[in-house]
Amino acid sequence: MRILGIESSCDETAAAVVEDGRKIISNIVSTQISIHELYGGVVPEIASRAHLEAISSVTEKALAEVGGIDNIDAVAVTNAPGLIGALLVGLGFAKGLAFSAGKPLIPVHHIRGHVAASYLSNPDLKPPFVALIVSGGHSHLVHVKDYTDYTILGGTRDDAAGESFDKAARVLGLGYPGGPKMDALAKEGNPDAIHFPRVHFADAPFDFSFSGVKTSIINYAHNAAQTGKELNKPDVAASFSKAVCEILTEKAVLAVNTLDLPEKRLVVAGGVAANSMLRSMITAAAKKNGISLYIPDLSLCGDNAAMIAAQGFYEYSIGRVASTDLNAFATESIELK
Repeated sequence: MRILGIESSCDETAAAVVEDGRKIISNIVSTQISIHELYGGVVPEIASRAHLEAISSVTEKALAEVGGIDNIDAVAVTNAPGLIGALLVGLGFAKGLAFSAGKPLIPVHHIRGHVAASYLSNPDLKPPFVALIVSGGHSHLVHVKDYTDYTILGGTRDDAAGESFDKAARVLGLGYPGGPKMDALAKEGNPDAIHFPRVHFADAPFDFSFSGVKTSIINYAHNAAQTGKELNKPDVAASFSKAVCEILTEKAVLAVNTLDLPEKRLVVAGGVAANSMLRSMITAAAKKNGISLYIPDLSLCGDNAAMIAAQGFYEYSIGRVASTDLNAFATESIELK
């Protein structure tokens, strides 16, 4: 079954064709980085307009690999969560395309899509497993019982991991996008030079909090400026990255070891899954604990439509299709039934 996926939840306009939820036939992404870096972050209205300009050509390129819409069996589209204006562009386009071509329309949760990216990179991966989902707007630990059956184990109580990296990058004057620039700078520094706080909750061992480490790096930079001390940016970036990645790794491993899984499997998904320190740290921890680790290829960690088409295959398999009155939602739980 060939599914066309459409993704426009933030600042990437994407379309892809995936076969049977596992094989990528095409995967086209139009990025808006050069537009938003002028403002130091994503501007929702500008993002929506950029999606409008790109979505038709991006979809046309994706469909060209299969000879057009007639060779597609269904259209999957991100309808939540994300920037509401951006979501509506992709959703409106997908509705019109599906209706005119007489194809089923499949609504897909964006974060479920991130989990499905691992199916594309790891053909042998099957639920159940624990998923650590870390991106600019989300930080969750989820028990993936089946392809469409999710239970949240824990999540962030304030900032998401990706958001904290972006804010730390801004403090260091690195610009947008902050995550990749923090990752690159951290490689030049000493991760043990500065101790930034790690937060644990006795009553909720799988919950995260990154507001404290974010505030700590802001205070550290301000104190250096006020005292005339030169800031060793690589050391700050490396130490901050270690604090965030350590917490993510510890809690993910704890979740796998706590759950009664038939096989100890861990998936790491979302944009922060591309962070080299996190990949290295969690790979070592998984090996030490006898956990099978699955991380998508770097090209599939960020927002893309292949992951939406992949998850669309499994949503369709349980009969999740929508009519043209399908709406977009800025927030929605991954546990949707």
